[in-house]
Amino acid sequence: MSFANTENTASAISIGHVINGVVTQGDTTRSQDVFNPATGQVSGKVALASVTDVAAAVAAAQAAFPAWADTPPIRRSRMMFKFLNLLNVNKDALARAITLEHGKVFSDAQGEVERGIDIVEFACGIPQLLKGDHTDQVSTGMDNWTLRQPLGVVAGITPFNFPVMVPMWMFPLAIAAGNTFVLKPSPLDPSVSLLIADLMQQAGFPNGVFNVVQGDKEAVDALLDHPDVKAVSFVGSTPIANHIYETGARHGKRVQALGGAKNHMLVMPDADIGKAVDALIGAAYGSAGERCMAISVAVLVGDVADKIIPLLVERTRALKIKNGMEADAEMGPIVTQGAVARIVGCIESGIAEGAELLVDGRSQQVDGHEGGFWLGGTLFDHVTADMRIYKEEIFGPVLACVRVNDFAEGVKLINAHEFGNGVSCFTRDGNVAREFGRRIQVGMVGINVPIPVPMAWHGFGGWKKSLFGDTHAYGEEGVRFYTKQKSIMQRWSESIEGGAEFVMPTAK
Repeated sequence: MSFANTENTASAISIGHVINGVVTQGDTTRSQDVFNPATGQVSGKVALASVTDVAAAVAAAQAAFPAWADTPPIRRSRMMFKFLNLLNVNKDALARAITLEHGKVFSDAQGEVERGIDIVEFACGIPQLLKGDHTDQVSTGMDNWTLRQPLGVVAGITPFNFPVMVPMWMFPLAIAAGNTFVLKPSPLDPSVSLLIADLMQQAGFPNGVFNVVQGDKEAVDALLDHPDVKAVSFVGSTPIANHIYETGARHGKRVQALGGAKNHMLVMPDADIGKAVDALIGAAYGSAGERCMAISVAVLVGDVADKIIPLLVERTRALKIKNGMEADAEMGPIVTQGAVARIVGCIESGIAEGAELLVDGRSQQVDGHEGGFWLGGTLFDHVTADMRIYKEEIFGPVLACVRVNDFAEGVKLINAHEFGNGVSCFTRDGNVAREFGRRIQVGMVGINVPIPVPMAWHGFGGWKKSLFGDTHAYGEEGVRFYTKQKSIMQRWSESIEGGAEFVMPTAK
């Protein structure tokens, strides 16, 4: 496999797996069409892995693990540096592959790749991150220290909306820490996973250290069932996250499952109105709302609603919705026609339940791309907490405005929601900002920051039904997830006095 051969994978007939360094279609005849969502045309067919294919990938990873785990961390880090350099050279090719199969605008895809690169840079510091603790003379003649060791074969199950960034939340740290990895990406935009595998190979990672199995539920279940898979990381919807958490735990695996979201932005009366509108437009409609950190609810306090709503209407109607490869596009298509139908159903439920539809994106078309999967920005006012469009994650370009009387009512509303992924507050009042950060029951909080995605060394994760598991993704929490601690106590015979001891040992 070479990068030149995979650069145009989006238009290839077949998109396969990478197992032990070899591209293969596997032993199954099952496949699924891959679309360019801007045109609606089939751009390729992706193989869907069987249980046998998954077993082959896990076997390759298992065979590679002993030697890779014994490789000094500094050597693993040097390979990761080579991978980092290759990512920087080829980041536009990766972004183009994202846009052709996901639909997000090219500049947004470039940003996604950059955020993935951040994690790889962090993983390059693995020698420091793996350092343990040491206590000299913990008892007479005895020392005690801890070290962190890799788990073995670990797997990542990742969503369509960030086909580069989310896998990079997982495999760079896992591999740098000495594990081997099996990636199961979304079949909706699978080509970029082959590009990543090629770059890993160019960087010098041994065959079997990084493997890719394309597929659907059959591949997911096979990874969850396989006894040699020691840990599973997942990002997707809450029902699937819950299933993966329960199933993986039942099989004795570590599980880190990030679920759904319903992210709110509380706008106080003292907020800078122009900046709040900019933030809402970008955070609600960027990437067509297909982000787990998208703002989908504007909580408008007091009379700020009457100031901000007319501006939101104007800006929503003026969105530049085009093929994502066009330089001035602000929003691209929806990923599939099925997703369009689902989002339209949510919009219709909002109308039926009494929300005021201010901007209707259902009739959106783009000249020259009539076959594409299009929706325009959609804006609701007077949404209430009992409506479906408030309760459910829509994952599309739909912004719901909720009016509240004061700060306390807004905080209570947000805290009552079952999801707790991300949240934002726009204000000029330092005390309001402090109280918001302390009181809000959400994992990631922005103050005048609409999409508070933490940097690589801090870690990503929500609360409540937005996260199943005990650790957040990437950062030092990611290192802990992909390693297990071992405590070693040591003394030598010259230090041992007396005979057998029949009581609990204590420090002496």
